[in-house]
Amino acid sequence: MKDALGAPQSLLLLGGTSAIGLATARRLIARRTRTVWLAGRPSPELAAAAGSLRGLGAEVRVVPFDALDTDAHPERLGRVFAEGEVDLVLLAFGVPGDQARDESDPPAAVRVAQTNYTGAVSAALVCAGALQAQGHGSLVVLSSVAGERGRRADFIYGSSKAGLDVFAQGLGDALHGTGVHVMVVRPGAVRPAGAAGRPEAPLTTTPEAVAGAIELGLRRRSETVWVPGPLRLVASALRHVPRPLHRRLPVPRP
Repeated sequence: MKDALGAPQSLLLLGGTSAIGLATARRLIARRTRTVWLAGRPSPELAAAAGSLRGLGAEVRVVPFDALDTDAHPERLGRVFAEGEVDLVLLAFGVPGDQARDESDPPAAVRVAQTNYTGAVSAALVCAGALQAQGHGSLVVLSSVAGERGRRADFIYGSSKAGLDVFAQGLGDALHGTGVHVMVVRPGAVRPAGAAGRPEAPLTTTPEAVAGAIELGLRRRSETVWVPGPLRLVASALRHVPRPLHRRLPVPRP
């Protein structure tokens, strides 16, 4: 359960090595979150992430999880909820793919779609059902500005995020009034670690900034969060740009 100040006491991070997910976990641990489940494929990176969060004082448990193994999702994720109530589920996994390669390699393109959309739909539904059964909790879904409109530079990735975004919005409507809160987060291009000192593209963001926006959105029980905030207005304008002009715009990839 959340504490007296509304901070989640427990977090299930789907995508245990996600930079945004881990930045959010660190921020929440500093605000009294005490139990964290990191779900992801076993790897040295996942083990290191768990060790880092333990060093901040959290109880951290690692859950083997593969977005593509949807048959295993009910059992693997159900095991987490069987151990205790979960206040917050953060769905942060996904792959960007390689647009140039994936256009000529259909199986690779399908893998992007299955990871970012099919796997996410499966995991979200399993967790949503468990949250509804316990009667409370939040499900935060990381979408992307790339899902707002198809772009030549990344339409395979963008289409998978567009599908996920619409799904999450509908899921939020389906769960309205059940005690379960669904929030969609749409970051712009995320600057990688080590980019300090380089020129910043307009409307880019960082994992830490997204984490801060997630925390604020949870307190406000927002349904949609744009990071950075002005990106909402830019995306709204871009929806109405004629296609011949839109396809020539140098929009940075998230």
